[in-house]
Amino acid sequence: MAVTMADITKLRKLSGAGMMDCKKALEEANNDIEAAMEIIRKKGQAVAAKRSDREAAEGCVVAKAADGFGAIIALKCETDFVAKNEDFVKLANDILDLAVANKCATLDEVKALPFGNATVADAVVDRSGITGEKMELDGYMTVEGPCISVYNHQNKNQLCTLVALNKEVDAQYGHAVAMQIAAMSPRSIDESDYPADVLAKEKEIAADKAREEGKPENMIERIAMGRLSKLFKEECLLKQAFIQNDKISVADYLKEADKDCTVIAFKRFTLRAE
Repeated sequence: MAVTMADITKLRKLSGAGMMDCKKALEEANNDIEAAMEIIRKKGQAVAAKRSDREAAEGCVVAKAADGFGAIIALKCETDFVAKNEDFVKLANDILDLAVANKCATLDEVKALPFGNATVADAVVDRSGITGEKMELDGYMTVEGPCISVYNHQNKNQLCTLVALNKEVDAQYGHAVAMQIAAMSPRSIDESDYPADVLAKEKEIAADKAREEGKPENMIERIAMGRLSKLFKEECLLKQAFIQNDKISVADYLKEADKDCTVIAFKRFTLRAE
């Protein structure tokens, strides 16, 4: 039976493979759609295995929020050319849509989600067969809260942030804070959730520096804490100078929306070295 354009189109819609790949698979499978899908899938598995030692440093990062749940995910590949492909970006967004709809807590949960006739993990492998590049999911992060804002830096799918506020306020406030997170890369919300191991190391460095400067031992603790206070203003989101008005802090800015408004969670993910 001759392969028809309708059959090729149907297989392309199901698999996301190119027209010629679909035609060849259908010819090999004697026009059996399911068998052709298996051929395409095995090709993807072969490519994935062959290129498993390659570095997938390019890709796209996407973010979304709905119904009090937000997520970021990165679909990674080897080249910028593939990363900008419309079908590749669509696959990343389709996977994210499923993850948010199901409120997946982990990347393993995302990979196990049904996707067409297989799973999300299978879909990523299948795409490897189409592009000939190693592909992998990475950077899955989530937040929950009554008011979540999403920011995709310059809409380039390279840097995304999420911020959850403790109450509903005008969308401009969450958006501005999400931009702040993208620009200033804070380490924590405030002192209370600053990483304890980092804090201990920074305190030790500050104390050693004070001793090197010849400061009296009874003043070392106070000097170290003063230097940590400066560190908190640089690395704690709520204490950072607000990028749109450096006369106030991010915490002060949110109080303009509501006196009790604050950040309860945030995430930031980028593919670019900083």
